[in-house]
Amino acid sequence: MADKTLIPEPHLKIPHWAEEDRPREKLLLKGKGSLSDAELIGILIGSGTRSLSAVDLAKLILKQVDNDLNLLAKLSVTDLQKIKGIGEAKAISIVSALELGRRRKPTEVPKRPKISSSQDVYELMKPELMDLQHETFWILLLNRAHQVIKKQVISSGGVSGTVADPKIIFKHALDHLSSALILIHNHPW
Repeated sequence: MADKTLIPEPHLKIPHWAEEDRPREKLLLKGKGSLSDAELIGILIGSGTRSLSAVDLAKLILKQVDNDLNLLAKLSVTDLQKIKGIGEAKAISIVSALELGRRRKPTEVPKRPKISSSQDVYELMKPELMDLQHETFWILLLNRAHQVIKKQVISSGGVSGTVADPKIIFKHALDHLSSALILIHNHPW
């Protein structure tokens, strides 16, 4: 027999659910992939009605379109408002989120330069460094395929020096989940 705290009843408000079952907390604890479509829509609409939680209201919306997100994306604000508990603001949130998702798909992933030699680094960094009259320190953050994730300036100094703090360098590398990094430093003429 399942524990009732893990399967919320429709009349039970989300704040009364077990913390790990609440959509927002679940997203933070387990990641966005762990949420159902209804839980994601529930987060979008923010609140339910007196008798339905936001997730239960989202399930009702999904039921209207046979759980097909493509059909849901075709609904207008007016169509969504015909569902009891969905006002203009909630309908606009749903339509906006689905439109953002639609726009995201056709965009191309930008091609990242691949570093396979010091010449590649030189060609990539030359535009950044060639006319500088002061010293700078940069890092290139790379993925496992040695493609550039990010170019990051660490410090800018004077004509005879600059400081590069290893803690800052490693923080950037960790924050971007880089597998490798290249350190770059210039000396002005």
